[in-house]
Amino acid sequence: MPKKTEKKPPKNSYNCDRCPSYCCSYPRICVTKRDIKRLAKHFGLSLEVAAERFTKKGHEKGEVILRHQLDEHFGTACRFLHAEKRHCTIYEARPAICRDFPGTRRCGYYDFLSFERRALEDPDYISITNNT
Repeated sequence: MPKKTEKKPPKNSYNCDRCPSYCCSYPRICVTKRDIKRLAKHFGLSLEVAAERFTKKGHEKGEVILRHQLDEHFGTACRFLHAEKRHCTIYEARPAICRDFPGTRRCGYYDFLSFERRALEDPDYISITNNT
């Protein structure tokens, strides 16, 4: 009987290190109580202090979102995005929504960015948007 071979999952077609963190500029980065607990533990804070310091109420009923900071590329971005290095400063404690993004092996932002960089023949080009 032939041996079954395990298929390797397809390789991601994006490299987050080459992106200015478009996904971190979403105006609403929703978090759960479990995410806030993870942040509280990461910073050595109580759940209440972490919730007050890092989150605010969203527009939808019961929605809790991460607070933002000013950002030169997008107007605002997640408060945990390092402004110069463009990476997550709480990577190990990041919310579930960030852990799951983009949910597929392709990232639409990265595809767009790659296209723009090829079309302009500028490997460092960043499309400026304003998500206020």
